[in-house]
Amino acid sequence: MSLHLDATPAHGPTGAARQAPPPRPQRSVRHRLTWLDIKGSPYLYVAPFFIIFAAFMLYPLIYTAYVSTRNWTLGAPDSTPAGLANFRELWHDSQFWTAVGNTFGIFVISTVPQLLLALFLANLLNRAIRGRVFFRIGMVVPIVTSTAVIGLVFSQLFSKDFGFINYLLQGIGVHHIDWKSTKWSSWIAVATMVNWRWTGYNALIYLAAMQTIPKDIYESAALDGARPSTQFWRITLPMLRPTIIFTVIMSTIGGLQLFGEPALFGSGSHYLQGGSLHQFQTVTMYLLQEMFERSRLGYAGAIAWVLFLMILVTSLLNFLVIRRINSDK
Repeated sequence: MSLHLDATPAHGPTGAARQAPPPRPQRSVRHRLTWLDIKGSPYLYVAPFFIIFAAFMLYPLIYTAYVSTRNWTLGAPDSTPAGLANFRELWHDSQFWTAVGNTFGIFVISTVPQLLLALFLANLLNRAIRGRVFFRIGMVVPIVTSTAVIGLVFSQLFSKDFGFINYLLQGIGVHHIDWKSTKWSSWIAVATMVNWRWTGYNALIYLAAMQTIPKDIYESAALDGARPSTQFWRITLPMLRPTIIFTVIMSTIGGLQLFGEPALFGSGSHYLQGGSLHQFQTVTMYLLQEMFERSRLGYAGAIAWVLFLMILVTSLLNFLVIRRINSDK
């Protein structure tokens, strides 16, 4: 007796008998719009910034580079090629290097005490003292005050004959100082104006950062016997490190572009000169003097590009410092 078995292979039907896979459903219009919204909306959100950056920063920067390679006089319709002649002249320009020295000098004697005082004020206002809301509001007043008003007031305060500063110095036996006549006296006067305006701004930044530090850290340190000074050096300062670096970077960029305070301090028909010997003329003041008083657009463009490179190099140095500190942490 024989048994007939099915001869179908164990591996299933042959390739000819296989059925084709069902067609993939087409995405609906709504699904495509949702996908486009998820993928494309981030670029739409940041697009206005890049459009404004290209229109108001990138294009002027490129155009200034073009102007710096031309002999161009203000008001003249045409210009002639100059190559790198403006930059070579700038390298040997003693007045330009005087302006660079003034810029960095005023920056140092203004930024260092400014940030130290701002840190002290922020630490003081972070405590539970009476009237701290009033003092916090008071620190905002210099920020919202017009630069022209600040320059007018401080020009009167530092006046040689009737200034209040000389009146106070006379009380301790110091002879009247002509604050605009020498380099160091004018630097101190301009730095005082800068510090009065921006110390409160940096203090508010430090204060906001201090209030993000958990209070239980201070409570634990107090239970361990740490004094307030020890808490400041061991807890507050290390946790404020990123904020301090930020204020240093912003103060550096602002200090290298300093213009309003020294220009108003030397008020007069030749306010861009920065004193009779250019003792408080900054790079920005010298740039505008070459542009408007001497009508040298090409040379002013070269100064602008060198100033841009100075700011760029300083920013890169600050970035390297930040990266080094973070790597140490």
